Amino acid sequence: MRKNISSGSHLEEPIGFSRACRVGNSISVSGTAPINQGKTVHIGDVYNQTKYCLELSISAIEEAGGNSEDVIRTRIMLTDISRWEEAAKAHGELFSTIKPACTFVEVSRFIDKQWLVETEVDCIVS
Repeated sequence: MRKNISSGSHLEEPIGFSRACRVGNSISVSGTAPINQGKTVHIGDVYNQTKYCLELSISAIEEAGGNSEDVIRTRIMLTDISRWEEAAKAHGELFSTIKPACTFVEVSRFIDKQWLVETEVDCIVS
């Protein structure tokens, strides 16, 4: 059984994606940017953009029937890898007891120049 979770973005239809997708006991959350109602939040703040993205992802996971304790992998993409510790602090606050596999990578840019981070999250619901 497949369950798609919508973010409500006007881009879901033309691009053909969902905020998250659950198949069986597996949930994957799409790349999540620091956007609220179409506007970038926490401009210039890696820590708060990361925390916001991860909290959005956890909300999608919960809507799909999982919870943060089901997270097995996170990916943190940054436009400036020298700021990884700011992102790591937010990640640690949400996942320090769970300790999922985690990757930090630098990318050249995102769709919006104000985005400093984008995240992806994968889960297996126990």
